[in-house]
Amino acid sequence: MTDLGKVLVLLGGVIVLVGFGMVLAGRANFPLGRLPGDLVYRGKNTTFYFPLATSIVISVVLSVLMYVVGRVRK
Repeated sequence: MTDLGKVLVLLGGVIVLVGFGMVLAGRANFPLGRLPGDLVYRGKNTTFYFPLATSIVISVVLSVLMYVVGRVRK
């Protein structure tokens, strides 16, 4: 049971760090979510937003991060 508690504390810490990073990115006018490849359709009564470029950038960054973590752990 203590292992589960440690995992939950670690997960909570990661969520707090990600939230803090998002707040800082928002204040720094970091264009994540407003990149040129993000698709936005504004109709009369509806808006459709698909962050394609943002998703690709986040995927590449997380893939590199996981690769580095995997190499360090070996």
